[in-house]
Amino acid sequence: MRTVQELFSLQGKAAVVTGGSRGLGLQMAEALGEQGARVLLTSRKQGELDEACARLAARGIEAVGIASDLGSEAGVASFAEAALASLGRVDILVNNAGATWGAPAEDYPLEAWDKVMNLNVRSIFLLCQAFGRAMIPRGEGRIVNIASIAGLAGNPPGAMQTIAYNTSKAALINFTRTLAGEWGRHGINVNAIAPGFFPSKMTKGILAAVGADTLAQQAPLGRLGGDEDLKGAVLLFASDAGRHITGQVLAVDGGVSAV
Repeated sequence: MRTVQELFSLQGKAAVVTGGSRGLGLQMAEALGEQGARVLLTSRKQGELDEACARLAARGIEAVGIASDLGSEAGVASFAEAALASLGRVDILVNNAGATWGAPAEDYPLEAWDKVMNLNVRSIFLLCQAFGRAMIPRGEGRIVNIASIAGLAGNPPGAMQTIAYNTSKAALINFTRTLAGEWGRHGINVNAIAPGFFPSKMTKGILAAVGADTLAQQAPLGRLGGDEDLKGAVLLFASDAGRHITGQVLAVDGGVSAV
């Protein structure tokens, strides 16, 4: 019988983290690498990826970065091909890359709707297809989709006006459940993490408008997410410690979605 430390070990595993050059993606990449996984990061800017890989290397983590545009089918296909060529195999896929856009629903630009839906839903479908086709013959794999508590409910009056983002994250949650049902027979676990408010480039605007203290007070724990708060969740879903968990959505939000 394995120890708990062995169940959480990722030695010999290879992981892909999209949107991995900063913020939540980089935090999760650190967690995977700290447990022994080789990590491949992607985002749009190679310079930011190089900085992230240097940070990981300083922590003794083997990491490589490949710039890509996941907003197009061709971009996903070329990235998946390059990632598999670099790593040899992908055991863990963390779909973290995403976009948002704020505007009233009645004036919401179709271009913005398409941008958000393409990156937050369509690209994840394509990535799961590309890497899933390689996981299925091996009979194992871990897919972790990064949703949001914005996909669990609408926005209260006077709050964010992010109809495409909320819709995309709700779609991703049910995508996770549906794919878990289809691919369980292949030994592939598919789960989602739904973060609450974490300071990041994406939440910079709402934090400035509403105030970090105000948002923190809305959480039962009275705080925003921090630099270590997603590490445990992603390790649970990525490792054998979570091998009997699939199709689930874990909110990491200080209790906001519970009240």
